[in-house]
Amino acid sequence: MRQYRMNQSQAPLLDALEEYHRLGRYGYTPPGHRLGRGADPRARAVLGADTYRADVLASAGLDDRSSSNGYLSTAEKLMADAVGAQTAFFATAGSSLSVKAAMLAVAGGQGQLLLSRDAHKSIVAGLIFAGIEPRWIAVRYDEELHLAHPPSPEALEAAWDRHPDASGALVVSPTPYGTCADLEALAEICHRRGKPLIVDEAWGAHLPFHDDLPTWAMDAGADVCVVSVHKMGAGFEQGSVFHTQGDLVDPRHLSACADLLMTTSPNVILYAGIDGWRRQMVEHGQRLLADALALTADVRQRLGAIGGLRVLHDELVVKEASRELDPMHVVMDLQELGISGYQAADWLREHCLIDVGLSDHRRVEATMSMADDESTADRLVDAMTRLVAAAPGLPRPKPVDLPSPQQFEPEPVILPRDAFFGAAEQVPAAAVAGRVCAEQLTPYPPGIPALIPGERISAEIVDYLRSGLAAGMVVPDATDATLDTFRVVA
Repeated sequence: MRQYRMNQSQAPLLDALEEYHRLGRYGYTPPGHRLGRGADPRARAVLGADTYRADVLASAGLDDRSSSNGYLSTAEKLMADAVGAQTAFFATAGSSLSVKAAMLAVAGGQGQLLLSRDAHKSIVAGLIFAGIEPRWIAVRYDEELHLAHPPSPEALEAAWDRHPDASGALVVSPTPYGTCADLEALAEICHRRGKPLIVDEAWGAHLPFHDDLPTWAMDAGADVCVVSVHKMGAGFEQGSVFHTQGDLVDPRHLSACADLLMTTSPNVILYAGIDGWRRQMVEHGQRLLADALALTADVRQRLGAIGGLRVLHDELVVKEASRELDPMHVVMDLQELGISGYQAADWLREHCLIDVGLSDHRRVEATMSMADDESTADRLVDAMTRLVAAAPGLPRPKPVDLPSPQQFEPEPVILPRDAFFGAAEQVPAAAVAGRVCAEQLTPYPPGIPALIPGERISAEIVDYLRSGLAAGMVVPDATDATLDTFRVVA
């Protein structure tokens, strides 16, 4: 049981917003809708009058012009106390901003960073923005499931032996499939060299609040941990927190790096949502998550009893790689049904009015949360039952040409920054093999780049992306949406 130093029953940002309205404050400042008075009534009817009323300036609005009341800073201290970190910072541009700030703080300028090749596209954006040189940690690809497991301790040790001058290491855990690295071992390996470990734990905001969930990065010894409160918590979209501990990363410098990326007009609604969620978790998280875990176990069992569905669990926990699994990621393999995850996602949306969080060439994933109950569980089971019944009538999926694991790790040629900002040209797909990529090509979800700027393009990767696109894959950041041409270094 975590011990708290502060009074966790307070929610300073929410309390300040309540006081703002009780006192009848009014600002001759942005936002121009003035508490919704100027909003289109049709927009107000959809978004809600209270949404506009909560949208006030953070400084010279909720707080005074010098933020002397410290509503935000107190909320951040409460968050750090709640999860056992030394410091916490709120961000309103998602973990995409938070992870870039951490990268800048550790290796910004001309540094090197050890990275797992299954990094999210936001991490690649950080490489481009900061001019960081990536040093790749070998990823453990599962040739049967065709997905990447988190890097093993042995792989990180080998990467440090190859690149001892790197400024730190960054890993993603949990992955979008819910698989988790052995963070304690990874942190120990980094600290033995006096280097920090950054964990992109965007899918792990709930982990500090129940012992039956995978190990929380701060408890494992990570130096910086980034979480998305909107993913597995109950905050609003774009709400993110990054936590720090130890003396290997200066929190003041990290805050300054975040300030380079942060808006000067942060959304108070997002801040207050994070603040309220933290209080809810401290007071009720143990019970809420226990109920959610029990419900998830029941859902997994019921889904697994549907013929043709394979609910993955043991297959995702691989010795020395995926050490733990967040069971609230319910990953369903559809291979026996003879349909793709892309088809399943589209069918479920059209016929059952539900959306799934992840779809690939053979799987869909439903993430359960503490907000779910028997009614939403029944709805998911019913929808998947209907999908299984409908599967024989769906057209055969177009094949996706999956490369070998080795071909999923392209050869790095030049810095991502240099490739992205350098002279480039569009080249037809048939002639692009061997050229150096100048764009990011990211099947989404889960958002893991197949190619990043500066890597040599192989014919196998081109075939994978083009066949995937034809089969239903989404590649939203391609310069040419048809993938008939690719942007390459001139």
